[in-house]
Amino acid sequence: MNGPDTKFDALLPAEIAFRAEEIGVRKAGLDGGRTFVLAVLAGAFIALGAVFSTTVAAGTSAAPFGWSRALSGVAFSLGLILVIVGGAELFTGNNLIIMAWANGKVTTLRLLRNWAIVYAGNLAGSVGTAILVFWGGQYGLGNGAVGAAALAIGTVKCELGFSEAIALGVLCNGLVCLAVWLSYSGRTTADKILAVVPPIAAFVTAGFEHSVANMYFLPVALLIRKYAPDAFWANIGRGPEEFPALTVANVVFSNLVPVTLGNIIGGVLLVGATYWFVYLRGSRVS
Repeated sequence: MNGPDTKFDALLPAEIAFRAEEIGVRKAGLDGGRTFVLAVLAGAFIALGAVFSTTVAAGTSAAPFGWSRALSGVAFSLGLILVIVGGAELFTGNNLIIMAWANGKVTTLRLLRNWAIVYAGNLAGSVGTAILVFWGGQYGLGNGAVGAAALAIGTVKCELGFSEAIALGVLCNGLVCLAVWLSYSGRTTADKILAVVPPIAAFVTAGFEHSVANMYFLPVALLIRKYAPDAFWANIGRGPEEFPALTVANVVFSNLVPVTLGNIIGGVLLVGATYWFVYLRGSRVS
């Protein structure tokens, strides 16, 4: 039975800030092995959201552009829901550890250590999921419509200009960190899920760039272009030569590098540092 002081209302922003700081300290203090395993899980979770989103997007060319994008965005939110509710370490969300760092409760070394381990784990989980999805032939669903959608998504991402990718990364992680921030206000699983879906659906619909999601989207597109059988290309009526932008160099230098930089700027400055300045500045430990 609930006591008289039990609260069911969401935390207010100032309370969220202190919770974010506390969570940041806990994340930065987790040992390397567990951090890496939880990061692998997060990469796989985000990749599963990407699989869901790509499948939903397949064959929607006749639908109104905004509506089909929004539906794909809602589907993609599965990834962050699994991270938040299931418990995992996501690089973009962990940019909020900057709040604990700014208050002197996390050292620079622990902050950078967490980001490096989590980024590597996210990459392993995302790429591993891409390999499994390709190996399972999931891209062939809908007479190749899912694979065609994956190729189209990957091509758009590989054709971004460097500064354009940074800007889209900034905007994306502003929304992702806001989704994480809002989830900290929740007291129930339903609260957290409802908080996550709108910001995540928004960034996908708007075409913003998420580094960990791209660790799935781009490898799976590369695998399809290089190793898909002739029957797949016959089904979609196209050939691998029609996707010249899908190269390892473009994946790394035209997307992952600038998008990661943008994600850090968006998460650290637009959300973490801003809320630290408003709610935590002055409570710094000596």
